[in-house]
Order: sequence, then structure tokens, then C-alpha cells
Amino acid sequence: MPKIVGIRFNPVTKIYYFDPQKISGLKAEDRVIVQTARGIELGKIVIPIRHVPAKEIKGELKPVVRRATPLDLIMAQDYKASEASALETCKQLVKDMDVPMKVVQASYSFDGSRLMFAFTSDQRVDFRDLVKELAKSLKTRIEMKQIGTRDETKVIDGYGRCGRQLCCSSWLTEFHPVSIRMAKQQGLPLAPSEISGVCGRLLCCLAYEDKMYVEIRKKLPKVGKRVQLAEGQGVIRGLNILKEMVIVELEDNQSYVEVSTEEIELIKPGSKPKPKPKPKEPATEKTPVKPQQGERSRQGEKEKPKQREKRRRRRPPKR
Repeated sequence: MPKIVGIRFNPVTKIYYFDPQKISGLKAEDRVIVQTARGIELGKIVIPIRHVPAKEIKGELKPVVRRATPLDLIMAQDYKASEASALETCKQLVKDMDVPMKVVQASYSFDGSRLMFAFTSDQRVDFRDLVKELAKSLKTRIEMKQIGTRDETKVIDGYGRCGRQLCCSSWLTEFHPVSIRMAKQQGLPLAPSEISGVCGRLLCCLAYEDKMYVEIRKKLPKVGKRVQLAEGQGVIRGLNILKEMVIVELEDNQSYVEVSTEEIELIKPGSKPKPKPKPKEPATEKTPVKPQQGERSRQGEKEKPKQREKRRRRRPPKR
């Protein structure tokens, strides 16, 4: 099986896989020089050497050239320190030339042969004249890259409504698709101010629990269904996904109760409503009661006419 090594070029970014070739002993946190599609770059190992099946490798792996030397690290730090002044130079030229863009980040390549500027804009930008002026001023090859508002927030960093550092700048390496359906699935208010992050887009955390909400909703009845409870009939008005319970409005007194799915029974359309069960009375032992003297006389009065009628039937007819 082929060997791979996982390398990251910037903190909290995507991991890329390379071929370690014959370089042995590579471990996590080691700095290495690798060959990329954009030239020579300096990266940090985050996944040490391991064997993987050949079918999991897509395309051709770029090679790890060598380990980074102390001189390589010093040179990388020098270029890193120069990025701030390069960013200010670009911002000033953008302002002077009235280019409709917002420059967010400047980053040098490992050897300083290339300088890339990341910017945001609401429209297509013709930056050819800007690139020429930057190349004359900074004496290097200039590249411009347009990014979105999420990428801009990742670069700038900040704190979310939860009070913690933004996910995108602290641990989230890739952006996942987020839709308004996820907010509806979780019963959240659909006001933009409630479900939007500092970037102005839908909160990334909406996607974290979406799968769980979908699975639990499949087990629960839908809102609007008529159900039978011990208290009587009612209509489901809401769901408590986390507790896996339903909120039912009773038809008798229009009150609301929260019950589990085991305590309800769905009423099929067209079926006759079940009568409300009567409360069971506590069983009591019956003790014989002796009739009083007045009761005996009344019983005798009731029995006398019956006895006379029987005697008349038994008497033979007179000749």
C-alpha cells in the first residue's frame, strides 16, 4: 500500500496529502518543504506517515521535497512580517485608484516569489491596472483572489453570539452548506437577526444538529394530527424535539398538555370518536343488611296477593 502524509499550510485550513517518498521519521508538527501546483511551499505535518489503500488516493500525490531547515524558517518569518506593510500598500493604492474592492489579506509564498491578495467585492472588478502598480511597488509577482464573506470573517476572526471564538477561525476547516430548512427543522425563529452570524450568512452551527433533528422528527407525529389521550381528544400543536414529546391542545377545555408518544393514539380520518373513559370507583365489600320490622310487613303485603292467585289456580272448578 502507498504511504501518505497530511500537511496543513495555514492554521485551521484544509489538510492536503503528499507522498513522503524516502524521507523517514516524519512526525506531527514537523516542518517540511513540499512541491505544490503553485510552486514550492512550507507546510506543517498534522498526520504522520501512514499506509492507505490505493483506491482511496485520487490523482497523483505531490512529493515532499525535504525537511525544513532553520534558515527556511527564518526566511518564512521575514516574509510573514512583511505581509502587513504589503497589505497597507495595497489598500492605499485601491483607495487612490478608486477600485471597488475591500482588501482583506496579503500572503507571501515560501520563497517570496509570489504575493497573493485576498479581497471581497459585490461586483466584478477589473484590477489589471492595480496589479501593475503593485508589481512596480513591491517588486514581486502579484496575484488577486476574490473571496466570500465567510472567508473574510475567517481571516478577521471574532466572537459569536454564543460568546466563544468563531468556529470558522478556531477549528472549522471547511464550510458546509447551510439552508433555511435547517432553522425550520429545529423550530427556530426565522428572523435574520436570530439565525445569522457575524458574517451576515446563516449560522454554521445550524448544520451541527440537523441530522439528529431529522431522525427524531421521523419518530414523532406531525403537527395538526388529531389524537386520543386519557384526558380526551386533542390536536397536536407543537413538538419538543429534544424531549421527544408532543404538545397537544385538548378539545374539551382548550388547554395544552405535553405528553410522550406512548400516551397518545392517532385518530384516523373518518373514524368515530371514542368515549371518554369513566373513572373507576373503588371496590367496596357489600355486607348483608337485615330488614327492619316495617320492611318485613311491607314484603308480606306484596307476597299475599301472589299466594292467593296461586291458590285460585290450584282449586278445582265448582260443578
